[in-house]
Amino acid sequence: MPAEVDTGLATLSDQLILATVLLYVFAMIAYALDLAFGRPAEASARAARPRLAPVGAGVGAPGAASGVTAGTGADPDPAVAGTGRVDGPSGGPPAWTRWAGPAGVALSWLGWAANLASLLTRGLAVGRWPWGNMYEFVVAMCFAAMSAFLFMQLRYRVRFLGAFVAVAAALGLGFAVRYLHVQAGPVVPALNSYWIAIHVSAAIIASGLFILSGVSGILYLVRKDGSVRLPSRPDLERVAHRAIVIGFPIWTFAVIAGALWADKAWGRYWGWDPKEIWAFITWIAYAAYLHARATAGWKGKAAMIVQLIAFACLLFNLVGVNIFLGGLHSYAEVPG
Repeated sequence: MPAEVDTGLATLSDQLILATVLLYVFAMIAYALDLAFGRPAEASARAARPRLAPVGAGVGAPGAASGVTAGTGADPDPAVAGTGRVDGPSGGPPAWTRWAGPAGVALSWLGWAANLASLLTRGLAVGRWPWGNMYEFVVAMCFAAMSAFLFMQLRYRVRFLGAFVAVAAALGLGFAVRYLHVQAGPVVPALNSYWIAIHVSAAIIASGLFILSGVSGILYLVRKDGSVRLPSRPDLERVAHRAIVIGFPIWTFAVIAGALWADKAWGRYWGWDPKEIWAFITWIAYAAYLHARATAGWKGKAAMIVQLIAFACLLFNLVGVNIFLGGLHSYAEVPG
């Protein structure tokens, strides 16, 4: 290992990643318990505020003084509202299950903090931005996905996605540790540029949002009609759409920034490198989804299928291209 690498910080970063995986797994279990002991989504919709309304909605609204949430006629007990849980005197779940959801949120924030600390210690260990290879990029992408979920949850009722986002992040980190891990060290000269903080950071943020939309889209397709414990299809579709609306301009910026960096590094803006091609294909796919919704009025299953095709393009661009196609971006240090 090069002398300039702080081995202590590098080791700490690896240990923090393992702690992050465990915390995300425990969070997934807590969220799963929250879903398992709740009542079906359609029934809970009559007993709680709209899941995707801002958390502050209804405050000061008519009926608040009488203890009724505006527009629902339901008791807004904070231990029950928005969780889809039924706590009756008989036949209800054990009392401890009311803490499963909040415990999942707390564990998610702890995992998020450990994930962030692992990135910071990795960067400090090598004295550069900590996404110079595939291992670091996937770790950062999982952090971005959990960040998108947690910060969206501060404003909207999307806790129902917690189990699925947590398991996706845990699996992503597990894949990175098992198959992509490389020792901390310097990067090739082409990556020693301030553009890595601009281009790659934008790609990571957009990817995290697209993962959130992809998880929502998968749940939309697997959800059965009738009384089930998953959220309603309209809620899932709104989460996916909002994540893409935010993520698409960020991805657009990432593609433009990548072209500018390519001109600085290789003397041309576009060279039809496999990574460039698939980044553009991904952009077209998400643009097609937004265009279909805005102009043709596509909603529901058709729109979800389009955005999942775009999500598949994104995953292949982020992982498959580096593993199977190579090209000018083949310096991502994927272990053989």
